[in-house]
Amino acid sequence: MLVCIHAAKCVGIQADGVSVEVDITMGIGIHLVGLADAAVKESLLRTVTALQAKGFHIPGKKIVINLAPADVHKQGGGYDLPIALGIIAASAQRELPALEDYLIMGELGLDGSIRYVPGTLPMVDLARQKGLKGCILPERSALEAADCSDLRIYGVKTLDDAITILSLAQGSESLLIRNSALFLENASGPHRHGISYMDFADILGQESARRGVEIAASGGHNVLLIGAPGSGKSSLAKAMAGILPPMTLEESLITSKIYSVAGTSLEGIGLIRERPFRAPHISASKAAMLGGGSGENILPGEVSLATNGVLFLDEFCEAPKSTLEALRAPMEDRKVTISRLKSKVEFPSSFMLVAASNPCPCGYWGEGARCRCTQSQRLTYISKLSGPIMDRIDIQLWMHPVKTQELLARKKAESSEEIARRVVRTREIQLRRFKGGKTFTNAEMSSDELDRYCALSPECKAVIENIIDEVGLSARAYTRILKIARTIADMESEEALLPHHLSEAASYRFLDRRDILDI
Repeated sequence: MLVCIHAAKCVGIQADGVSVEVDITMGIGIHLVGLADAAVKESLLRTVTALQAKGFHIPGKKIVINLAPADVHKQGGGYDLPIALGIIAASAQRELPALEDYLIMGELGLDGSIRYVPGTLPMVDLARQKGLKGCILPERSALEAADCSDLRIYGVKTLDDAITILSLAQGSESLLIRNSALFLENASGPHRHGISYMDFADILGQESARRGVEIAASGGHNVLLIGAPGSGKSSLAKAMAGILPPMTLEESLITSKIYSVAGTSLEGIGLIRERPFRAPHISASKAAMLGGGSGENILPGEVSLATNGVLFLDEFCEAPKSTLEALRAPMEDRKVTISRLKSKVEFPSSFMLVAASNPCPCGYWGEGARCRCTQSQRLTYISKLSGPIMDRIDIQLWMHPVKTQELLARKKAESSEEIARRVVRTREIQLRRFKGGKTFTNAEMSSDELDRYCALSPECKAVIENIIDEVGLSARAYTRILKIARTIADMESEEALLPHHLSEAASYRFLDRRDILDI
């Protein structure tokens, strides 16, 4: 008897269909075909042991298990559950009339328990596209898809639970993930554990830097903080994460898919609602930053895990130059493509880069006579930030240590809550402007959108022409100024760009100056 079960494999943040075909005929032996890796081949022993633990017998016939399509590699232990159910149905040990109505994935334990598998959200999307009734997944995996109310998402703990659902027995409704005890225990709380951010009210002074950071948060712009040790660079970067607006549904779905594929959302219920804040150490390798893996088992890196959020890189100039230069393409294209001999995977990487660095090896360049570095040392240090990298960083802020009077006065400034309200209002203007497209913020604007929404009046053209002649900007730096100016105009609820918007935007590009060492 031949049976077919719907399964899937993840490629990037998308899922491709895999059919698990089980046929039992006259003969002897169990045969697994379909380009399975070692983990899938080992599933036969796990599956046989789990079936016997649950009281099922293995037919003394030839069992052929085919994972189709045959020319696509399959990895992981997620095919254990569909293989076990296929053997049960093909040997007629249970009637499973709903077997072809659901996408089924899960790793079996030797006692018949079902363990977590990554990639739930892309699989649920695939089930929706195929017109299936829903998915049968491990309970922890199903929690990630708890917000998908248009499909029947079951969370199962054991092989018996899956059989109950597929045999249409009474009690299967209690196995819907939204009816599970685990979901109900956490439904009243937040989807994720709240993250504690530093409040802007606790940061003393730095008014100009605070303004620049607010502009960056309002338009999704990359920002570089340069200053002496103790000037508040790291504090400002961490506080910045607390003023970002909540993600839209589209942003939340993209970010949640990335974390689902990476297998790092084990504690999550439903979609991720909080913007990610990633802060890898500067010693992180290129593979850790961009993503990688062996064969077809390619996982997203930090640039993808920070999608729709913040990627904070402290001590930016101390990072390996090869790692810094590897950020070029993700920052420009808002995606990263990882190629291997037999596979090519693309992940989103639309993040805000917040980088912090000292201005020189000793850290005190620009602070009077405290700097002990020679001009050659300063140039060598700051030259680690190549022209292409600096072109991709929209806002550059120089932070000086807080003055003694401000430190002793400890005057409270605006709180993060107040700033966040303005950021949300500015982001709402951008969402209305780009409604229906794939762009969410001014920093993501394409050249066509730049022409449409950043038209320059004769006065503005004169201002930007003077800036380019004086500073010597590249074409990319010019477009960055236009995007920053568009954000400043949105903060003032202005439809058209005005000369002072361009002047302020250009003031955040001080590292483009020809006389940088004279700062």
